[in-house]
Amino acid sequence: MPSEFDLDAYLARIGYAGPRTATLDTLEAVHALHPAAIPFENLNPLLGWPVSLEVNALQTKMVAGGRGGWCFENNTLLRHALETLGFSVTSLAARVLWNASPGSPIGPRSHMLLLVDVGGLLYIADVGFGGNVLTAPLRLEPHIAQATPHEPHRLLPLENGFVLEASLSGEWKPFYRFTMEPQFPSDYEVSNWYLCHHPSSFFRQMLMGARATADGRYALRNNTLTIHRNNETKKRLLADAEALHSALENEFALRLPESPELAAMLERISQTPSEPAP
Repeated sequence: MPSEFDLDAYLARIGYAGPRTATLDTLEAVHALHPAAIPFENLNPLLGWPVSLEVNALQTKMVAGGRGGWCFENNTLLRHALETLGFSVTSLAARVLWNASPGSPIGPRSHMLLLVDVGGLLYIADVGFGGNVLTAPLRLEPHIAQATPHEPHRLLPLENGFVLEASLSGEWKPFYRFTMEPQFPSDYEVSNWYLCHHPSSFFRQMLMGARATADGRYALRNNTLTIHRNNETKKRLLADAEALHSALENEFALRLPESPELAAMLERISQTPSEPAP
């Protein structure tokens, strides 16, 4: 584990003050606190700013800088934290199925998740899946519904891997499929660069944010804010740059940099036609 990882700063950032032992209780606590404190957001690729997966860059941006990130950033940061705590962690890759049209081609391995060994038992950890982010680790055990602080989830076997599903409004919906093949940092660098730079990447075309707290979920898609809380869903149109800036700082707990590019982007996004949040 790189010695430059600052576990004290990370745990302070997510608000964890419990035992620093490689137990299921620790994993569950960290997994719940991370997506509440460090949201999913795509400001960097949308603004044309680089997205680095180096540990020091992640700590500067997401821990010291009060920012969030996308799956590669969130789950790479979590891996560093878990390994520093003493967990054995394997990085995996997934093909996203969420919102895919029936019969559409299977997409690339564009999502990162983690396999965590807890005393010989294996768990899936994932704090980077946007508006549907997991808020608890899942046992690597197929066919059983597993409770989380939010929706129940389950894993179904598929070929040489699994499909992750969640029960949404009483219906099981697939999120992604993954295999057990370990991934290396270089594997993520390819997808990370593509999604950050390719013109067809939707991360370059719309503003997205997601945060899961103990009492609900917040999702942002361009200028539409959706709040899921107490089995109710409310949507609000953020009609100007000030409202967008306020939502990013408050509902998504981001510390935004002073930047003319950011201000111009928020002004532009505030004028786009509203869309349903993911």
